[in-house]
Amino acid sequence: MHLTRRDCFRWGSAALATAGLSACATHPMPNAQTANAAGTGFQRKRLGAATITAVSDGVARRPLDASFVRNIPLAQVQATLAAQQLPTTHIDVPYTCYVIEAQGKRYLLDTGFADNGGPGTGLLHTHLQNAGIAPASIDTIILSHLHGDHINGLRRKNGELVYPQATVYVAQPEMAFWGDDARMQAAPEAARGGFQNVRRVFNGYPKDKLKLFVPGTRIDGVIDTVPAFGHTPGHTMLAIGSGKERFTFLGDTTNYPYLFVRHPSWHVMFDMNPEQAATTRQAQLARLAQEGSWVGGFHFPLPGFGRLQTRSEGFEWLT
Repeated sequence: MHLTRRDCFRWGSAALATAGLSACATHPMPNAQTANAAGTGFQRKRLGAATITAVSDGVARRPLDASFVRNIPLAQVQATLAAQQLPTTHIDVPYTCYVIEAQGKRYLLDTGFADNGGPGTGLLHTHLQNAGIAPASIDTIILSHLHGDHINGLRRKNGELVYPQATVYVAQPEMAFWGDDARMQAAPEAARGGFQNVRRVFNGYPKDKLKLFVPGTRIDGVIDTVPAFGHTPGHTMLAIGSGKERFTFLGDTTNYPYLFVRHPSWHVMFDMNPEQAATTRQAQLARLAQEGSWVGGFHFPLPGFGRLQTRSEGFEWLT
């Protein structure tokens, strides 16, 4: 992939902004089930022989301005929210991880913040325990990509590993991009935060606990990895099951569902290659809507499970 200085700035800034979302105050979303809707922060679903638990790491509020959706006027974005009885001055951003229990193992999909985020985040372990899942019982962690809000939960501020016993899987093209020292040095100083954070998390990580996978392959014969590039160079969706009894974790294929599921062509500020991300989003959402299977995403609120329905423009996520 050819990288321009403009790309470096945009992509590095996206990673920094993603990691910084939690710095805002946290409030529940009206007219939507939030992390604490049931007071527990989790929702569980049985899917064939597997059990899947959506677990909240928290919710953070960010002001809504013209920078959030890059290719659409702010007034149109606000009108879309208002039509769904949602606030038009801010967005309450959920952070939702998933635990898949299958064939005697527990797989955690993305990790949230641990103690690296702001108020209202870092609640994953509390909610795991509410769900009866001991954090130490996680066998395997699979990362959709390497933005800070997805990987910071691997290592605390003091450098301590959060899951020292778990094997961590990262997509090969994702690690190749963020782990490229020459690429980091070529980026403007202000855009290096995402690269530096990857090094903070992974430098010195036990080699026997860190594995690379090729998107499109299956992990442990259980979890399908689905290439979904654009949000980041190696962004990958994760899935289990088949037919309508299949669940797909979208990761950040789409950000806030009330905007980017409804309008897949809209460019959220965090997409590193927005045109590719929009093409990927449209294709994957169309496929999943046709399948009628279960889907959830990292920035989707609890209950975390829904199906996609085609609209006149775009789709709707129905829980």
